[in-house]
Amino acid sequence: MLCERRIIAIIPARSGSKGFPGKNIRLLNGKPLIAHSIIQAQETGIIDEIFLSTDAQEYADIAIKYGANVPFLRSDDLASDSASTWDCVREALGQYHTLGKEYDIFVVLQPTSPLRTASDIFNAINQLILINADAVVSVCEVAHSPLWCNTLPENKSLKGFVRPEIMARTRQELSAFFRINGAIYAVSTSYFLKTQNIYDGNSFAYIMPRERSVDIDTLYDFTFVEYLLTLDNTGQGTENPHT
Repeated sequence: MLCERRIIAIIPARSGSKGFPGKNIRLLNGKPLIAHSIIQAQETGIIDEIFLSTDAQEYADIAIKYGANVPFLRSDDLASDSASTWDCVREALGQYHTLGKEYDIFVVLQPTSPLRTASDIFNAINQLILINADAVVSVCEVAHSPLWCNTLPENKSLKGFVRPEIMARTRQELSAFFRINGAIYAVSTSYFLKTQNIYDGNSFAYIMPRERSVDIDTLYDFTFVEYLLTLDNTGQGTENPHT
C-alpha cells in the first residue's frame, strides 16, 4: 500500500535563528543538523521527494550535497521568524504543483529533532495509511504529570497547590500524559489543503520514547543531544524501518 502513495518529506530550515544562530547547519556527529533528517528520510525507502524549505542558498547547497532537492527558496514573506511551519508547507505544496508534481502525503521533519529514526518516520506514515487517518503526529510521554503543577501566588504559598484527590493517589495510579514532540507530522495532503488543520477526530498519535524526543532549541539542548549520541542509546542507525 505504501508504494501506491506519492510521499514528500518537507524539512523546514530557516537560516535566521535569534536564540541559537546557525543551529540548523551546526555539526552534530560530523554532519550538519539538517543532514540527519535528510538521511533518515532516505533510509525509509518510501519517500519520493525530500525537500528542504529554506531561505538561504548556503543551506540549500548543504541539503543538495546530502541528497535533498531544493528547486526553489522560500519567499521573502516566509523568511522571518513570524512565519509558521504550515505556511512553509502550503508554499512548498503550491510550488511543486506549479512544477507539475503532486503528492498524496507529506511528512514534516523538523531538523531540530535529530534523534528520531528512519523507523519512526516509516512507522508513522504506515500508521497513517493503515488506519486511513488524516494526520499522524509524534508524541512522547511527559516526565512529570501536569497534575502536580499549578500557578503560584505572589507570596509563593503552597496552600491548595496540589488538589487533595491527587495527593491521595500514587504515581502509578495517575494517568499518563503525552506531549507533541515535534519530530514527525505525517499528513494527508488533500485533507490539509482542504481544512488547514491537522488536529481533529481523525488525527492520531505516534508514540516515541522520550530519549528520541529531544527538540533542539538552545545550545544546552544541542549539547544534551551530543551527549545522548555518545551513549548510543537512541537507536540511531540500528533499526531497519521495514521490520
